[in-house]
Amino acid sequence: MTTQSDAQFTARTLSEALPYIQRYAGQTIVVKYGGHAMGDASLALSFARDVVLLKALGLNPVIVHGGGPQIGKLLDKLGIVSEFKDGLRVTDEATMEVVEMVLSGPINKSIVRAINQAGGKAVGLSGADGNLLRAEKATRTTRDPDSHIEQIVDLGFVGEPSEVDISVLNALLQADAALIPVVAPVGVGADGARYNVNADTAAGALAAALKASRLILMTDVAGVLDKQKQLIREIPASQVELLIKDGTAVGGMIPKLETAAQSVNHGVGAAVILDGRAPHALLMELFTEHGAGTLVS
Repeated sequence: MTTQSDAQFTARTLSEALPYIQRYAGQTIVVKYGGHAMGDASLALSFARDVVLLKALGLNPVIVHGGGPQIGKLLDKLGIVSEFKDGLRVTDEATMEVVEMVLSGPINKSIVRAINQAGGKAVGLSGADGNLLRAEKATRTTRDPDSHIEQIVDLGFVGEPSEVDISVLNALLQADAALIPVVAPVGVGADGARYNVNADTAAGALAAALKASRLILMTDVAGVLDKQKQLIREIPASQVELLIKDGTAVGGMIPKLETAAQSVNHGVGAAVILDGRAPHALLMELFTEHGAGTLVS
């Protein structure tokens, strides 16, 4: 039973959020939804409700989702071995078949169903739909520790965004402004080949094309941690490369930070890396004074 003090606390919280609601009203917010929070039923429901609330408050959320753990489980079940290099999954033809099946199928539709069940009106898309996400083969190099010679790393069907065509999103939203797009990060090359695009990178490219006010990257850690494992609250985009070079950012945090900096440099208001496992992390970031996670500005 809700007490009067509980009701007063709720009312005060809503009142304090007013300036932030006014700031973001009418603004596009691109959210990369991923990590283990997607596998937790209660967190998935909470996320869906929060997205519907953003829409009801006048924001325009666009969701780009990952699916690494779910892809990994199915690959294990099928006996397909995959490896990671610099935080990116090496993707051969067999792996790509599973990646597209999982991302564009059950994961995408489960998010759409959750948002719709929470009272929203979500529509699921792949980067292939309407050429939303054109991609080209990703290239990476690594330096041999003994010879110090740079070597090219072949990541297979891992792609990087080469072009974003938002006309399909514009057409959908013009037809029904209540729609909430949910995008699977499968890109298509000029030759028709399909590519596994890192969800953070895809979200960043989409945010830049949409001139989003915020790019929010949900992950499984509190944000970017320093070498003493303390949260770094804010990082200028110009300092990101230094944090990667000095080893502060490693593994999967590297593409997240690179994406955050690139999106800001291409017109996104700011990017935030936060812990998606924290209940209502989206609302805390957007509608409270202190926010959540690490802000890249």
